Amino acid sequence: MITSFSDAFVRATEPHAAWGWEQLEAFTAFMPSGPWTADLGQCLYQQGGRDLRISILGTFDESDGSWLWGWANPGFGDMPVAGASAAVRECGLRDGVREFTEEGLDLSSFPDPRMAVEHLAFGAMGVIGAAGYLGVEAAPGTRVYLVPDDPTVPRTVPDAVTLPRVLLTGAGLIDGAVPRRVVGGYFAHHGLPQRPSPTGIGAGLPNGSAVTVSFDEAGRIASVDVTAL
Repeated sequence: MITSFSDAFVRATEPHAAWGWEQLEAFTAFMPSGPWTADLGQCLYQQGGRDLRISILGTFDESDGSWLWGWANPGFGDMPVAGASAAVRECGLRDGVREFTEEGLDLSSFPDPRMAVEHLAFGAMGVIGAAGYLGVEAAPGTRVYLVPDDPTVPRTVPDAVTLPRVLLTGAGLIDGAVPRRVVGGYFAHHGLPQRPSPTGIGAGLPNGSAVTVSFDEAGRIASVDVTAL
């Protein structure tokens, strides 16, 4: 029984927090609202008239707060649809993250188990570089979590206008995350050359603008300054 995520989980997921949040917003806007159906054998998800190729992360039982990874589920663990969960497990084995390698997790002792499972799915999305994630009710009290595996899903690029909000939001998403690692992970994900200094990180944006992120003495983001070039 666990009451918080491990340090290894935090270290593995924090570089993906800001870009993951940015990408998740884009994915949410891309998906239409409406009823959904899924054919796991065909890796197919349909919602609001949109077809999407998907892969499964796992399932969450709201009655007891238990999570089961897709790769460990006897119903489809050896099917192609469990590929995303298997990739998460590989990341866990590489980085020593027990949350990603144990077949199931008991999240019932977290202050908010439903929020904990969202953090778990978000972290899994990040470490495998997925373009978003979905949590939908598969049966009363049971939610299934999926990630898109489809080239039609738009991928984000850094935007000078939204960047301050993205970085500040990302830095606060994962308890215990180090903001400098969150910011560095964002720039690295987008392939932006970084200019680190003792007090901040600078980078050039695709549109030619320059961004400088400064940190205060406690390591928090103090400012995000974007200058047009």
